[in-house]
Formats: sequence, C-alpha cells, structure tokens
Amino acid sequence: MSSVKEYKPAQKQSPKRIVFFKILSILFSILLLYILEFSLKFFHYGHDLRLFIESPEDKNFLQLNPDASKKYFTNQKIATTGNIELFKKKKDPNTLRIFILGESTTIGYPYFHNGSFHRWLQYRLSHTFPDRNFEIINLSLTAVNSYTVFGFAKEVVHYEPDAVLIYTGHNEYYGALGVGSTEKIGSNPELVNLILYLRQFRLVQLITNTYEQIQRAIGGNAVDTGGTRMKLMVSEQQIPYQSTLYQMGIEQFYHNMDETLKLLSKRNIPVFVSNLVSNEKDLKPFVSFPTENVKLPAFNRNYTPGVAAFTRQNYAEAYRYFQAANQINNTHALCTYYLGKTAYAQGNFGLAKTYFTNAKDLDGLRFRAPEKLNELISQLCQKYSNAHLVNAKIEFEAKSANKIIGDELILEHVHPDLMGYALLADAFYKAMKKEKLIAVTTENEMSFSQLIQEMPITKVDSLAGLYKVSNLKRNWPFREVMSSHPYSIKTVEEKLAYGVTSQQLAWPDAISQLYDYYINNHELEKARKVVETFVLEYPTDARYYEKAAMLSGELKDDAKAIFYFKKAFALAPSFDKARYLFVLYLRLDRPAEAIPYLDYAIQNNTSQFNLNPVKAYAEQVVQLKQAYATDSTNLITINQIANAYYRMDNKSGASKYLLKILKIDADNPNALALMAQIK
Repeated sequence: MSSVKEYKPAQKQSPKRIVFFKILSILFSILLLYILEFSLKFFHYGHDLRLFIESPEDKNFLQLNPDASKKYFTNQKIATTGNIELFKKKKDPNTLRIFILGESTTIGYPYFHNGSFHRWLQYRLSHTFPDRNFEIINLSLTAVNSYTVFGFAKEVVHYEPDAVLIYTGHNEYYGALGVGSTEKIGSNPELVNLILYLRQFRLVQLITNTYEQIQRAIGGNAVDTGGTRMKLMVSEQQIPYQSTLYQMGIEQFYHNMDETLKLLSKRNIPVFVSNLVSNEKDLKPFVSFPTENVKLPAFNRNYTPGVAAFTRQNYAEAYRYFQAANQINNTHALCTYYLGKTAYAQGNFGLAKTYFTNAKDLDGLRFRAPEKLNELISQLCQKYSNAHLVNAKIEFEAKSANKIIGDELILEHVHPDLMGYALLADAFYKAMKKEKLIAVTTENEMSFSQLIQEMPITKVDSLAGLYKVSNLKRNWPFREVMSSHPYSIKTVEEKLAYGVTSQQLAWPDAISQLYDYYINNHELEKARKVVETFVLEYPTDARYYEKAAMLSGELKDDAKAIFYFKKAFALAPSFDKARYLFVLYLRLDRPAEAIPYLDYAIQNNTSQFNLNPVKAYAEQVVQLKQAYATDSTNLITINQIANAYYRMDNKSGASKYLLKILKIDADNPNALALMAQIK
C-alpha cells in the first residue's frame, strides 16, 4: 500500500512582512531610477535646464542658461535663446535687482540690445541714481508665452529679486506650448506644467527623445525648420473669436499668470505687469472668416461696393455699405476694420477706436492679443496686493494720433519702434515711482525728454531693426496685408547694419567697427555713444566705463566724465581713476566729494607727486565753504578759497571765486592781482 504525502498549505505571510517587501520594492525602484538619472547626467546626456548657470567668464556671477528654453520646445532646433546679462551670486547691499519676464516685445525685437525697453530703463535709473547699483536681468525669449513666465518665475524667486517686471500675452496662442502652436503638448495648463517639471530630468529627456525618433522613423518626415519662426510656430492658423480654442487660450493665460502672481505674492516680491499694445489703426486683420452661404450674396452686395467706395475715398458712401454688410455678418474682421477706417476718415475717432479693437479681436490669425487679456491683467493686479498694473496702453494712446495706436509707434503688428520702447520703459518707471520702489527727487531725476536726447542707441542698431522688420514683412503672413520698403546700403552705418541683419557680422564686431570709424573721423560724440552702448551691454566691465569717461573728458563734459569714472572706479579701483576723479571734483568746486579719492590716491600713489598738500587745501576749502554759506559777501573768506584753489593749480576754481569778489568789489587789488597771474 503506497503512502500519500500529506498536503501542507503555504505558510501565510504576515501583513507587516508584506508591507516591508512592498516598501523595499518601491525603494529599490526609486534607487534604480536615481542611478539611471545620475548616470545620464554623469555622461552628459540631455540638457541642464536650470534657469541660471555660473558665468564662464567670472565665477562670482550668474547668467541665463542658454539651454533653459529647451524645456519649452519639443522641436529643440527652433528653441530660442535670450540675453547674457550677468548678476552677482551674492547681491551687494546697494543693489536693486530686477528680473524681467516676457516674450519678443519684452526682449526688444527687432532692435534687441539697447533698443529694448529694459535698457532704456537701466540707463535712466543709473543716471538718476548714480550712487546705486542696478542689476536689470531680462529673461525674455522670442516665440514663448505665459508658460515660460510662470516657469521662470518659479526659479527667479530664489535669487533675491527686488521686483519682477512682466510684459506678455501676444504669443499666448502660437508661442511654445500655446493652444494653437506646433509645440503644443496639451490643453490643460496643470498637466502641461507637470510635464515641464518632469522635463528637467535626464531620464524623461531620454524617453521623450526616443519616442520622437520612433515617431519620425514611422512618419518618414524630418522636422521642418524652414520658413520664418512665426510660420513654424503656427499650427492652427484660424482660431475664431469665442471658439473653444480661443477660450482655451484665454484660460491658459489666466491660469499661468494667476499662478505666477500668487507665487510672487507668497514671497512678498513686488511685480509690475503691463497691459498690451498693438497696431490697431494701420494693420488689416490677417484672417476674416467667410460669411455663411445663405447670407453671402446679401453680404457681398454691400461689402464689395463698400470696398470700391473706400478705394475712391468716398468714405461716407463706403461707411453706409459697410454698415449694411456688418448688420448681415458682424463677425467679419475686415469689414469691421473698414468700418473703423471710414469712421476715422470722417473724424468719428471714438467710434473708429471701437471698430478697430473689435476687428483685432475678430482676426482669426491670433498674432495680436485679444482685449480680453488686458481685462485679465487688470483683474489679476487687483487680486494681489503686491501686483501693480503698468498702463502702457494709455501712454501709447497719448502719443498716438487721436489716441488710436498705429504705425506711429508700432513697426508691424505688435513690436514698438524705438520711441515705443522708450514709452514702455517710461510706463514701468512711472509705476515703480508710484509704488515707491524708487524714491526720486525732481532735481536729480533724468526726465523723459533727457532720456530721449541722451539714450545711446547707434544708427547701426536703429537701421538693423528696420532691416529686420522689412525682411519680416516680405514673408507670411504680412505680405498679404502690409507693404515692404526696400532699403539702401551705402553708408558705413548701413553696411554694418546689413551685416548684423544678414548674420554676416556679430553685433559686438559691428559696433566695434563703428567705434573705430567714428574715432578715425574724430566724431567723438558719436564714438562716446557707441561706447555707452557697450556700457549697457556689459555693465560689469570697467574698461567701457573708463573709455566713456575719457571721451567725456575730451568733450569737456565733466558731469558725464565723473559719472563714468565713478562707475569704473567702483568696479576696478586704481590710482589713475582716483586722480581723474579728485581733479574733476575740484575743478567743479566739489571738494568734499574729491577727498575720498584723494585719500585713495595718497594710499596707492604710483606717481612722484606729493598729494598731501592738495588734500590739505581741499579740506581747507571745505571748511571755508561752510563759512561762505553763512555769509556770501565776506571778501576775506572768498579770497582764501580762491587762493587755496590757486595753490593746488585749480585755475577754474580760483577764477570762479575771484569773479565773485570782483562782482562785489570791482577794484579789489588782491583779486585783480591773482586774476592777472591766472591769465
């Protein structure tokens, strides 16, 4: 008889043991992912997508990471890059640090460099507050939208900003990740922002790149990188007003801007958000949607003769026809625009403005932000106490014919000309003053008119911007609605500007050649302007400040010479700079300001001159001027000041006070004798 082995059920695992193994398996998976991520980073796979990296030139400074934009572009070949503007890792106590977020208008297209509004602002602030440091770091990119504004803001908050300035909205539909963009990865802003967060990991970049390679292999099509960036970025060329896609763009903007302002509010960081400006009066809508077949004959019976009457400049007749057509179809963008043009031609500017705004909103190709975004910007600035509305639109309207923005200030559809960028800077400046981020006294302030007069923008910068826009207008979508004008290339400035526009010449090289040309022709005023452009471009390089100071000295502009020598000395102190400064201050009868530089020069004297007597005379003048302030008719005091200046070989200072004596006593023998010696 065979024996049957008795069956024993498996021993039941305890719940604690099961939990332990589950946790262990999860931890092992996490460890494996961490090892993979570390390995990919170690072997330099993918991109470092941090917003800031250490400057290769100076480890004490940070700069925008050129790869930061790659997080927002699926097609890496069309990812854009921004400015390289340095700021210190450790912020100095006397520094006001401002970050700027936005898109192509915010970075200053088509001028870039000193055409950008932030450079206008930088120049004005530095000359209004010569003893303060301003780090104005523009993080804007072309072809992006509110996703980068929010994404960059999340990193900016860790770098001690005193304020954040924002101008964004025109790229909301077609900028990277916009609802009508070729770079779209989803329509839910929360999901898109989650994907953006994950993209910083090399493992996710590996998975994404592998997927895209498989897709291209299956599709058999290479990524298209031809045509203008505008065309490459547009997927949905027609987005009707109030359509589902239109509303998704509005919701996307609101979500990202709300999250941005909420984040900055939690950190108690002042944020200044500008409303948006665009060409309304002088730009026809790009896309008008066809009228329904049933209504089309009646619409055309009025619209077609309206266009004919408008061409004949019979505006009253044209207006009647367009009104009749509009009653049949009030969503036709071009008909609405023509109503604005005919109303404007007849002097009804208020009505014209309404029609122009409506025509912009009805335009099916959404390269201009709908007015709804301006409403949302205003609402959000009221929602958060640290957010302040910058009313750029009212500033542009004030400078536009009949308060309707057109070609006077806008180059094509949304980008301002140089005066427009100056106005945008002024709008931010006024808002910063109003909210007391800066405290300005009228006597020290650089006025707007002074800014326009003195802002260092070279002819090469100006021409290069115009050439770029002229090229843009030859391409889609402008060729159908705007005329382009040929430009000459004869002068040195024109040739250098063309070289920059055609990318045959790097901007620094073009500006350097321009400087050499002006110096060789002894055009010192223009040469100084060129150097001042480099000062704004490279604000941490003392060489350009010193060169601007020396040119100012040759031009007998002592005030600017002092300004630039002080900046150069602060960056790189030296005996020579200190000597220039104390000489200039004494020449301008400002001995108290000369003494610190005299002290430095004495302590670091590389010359054979004994400067101690000069310092003693300067200190004597400081005391005498205090007595002079209480009694400006005391001839003994005035004579002592004149003699002290004369003994330190400051003839201009001595002459100033001798003339004061002679004004009181024309026959004063001491004054006449000393004046004769000076002459």
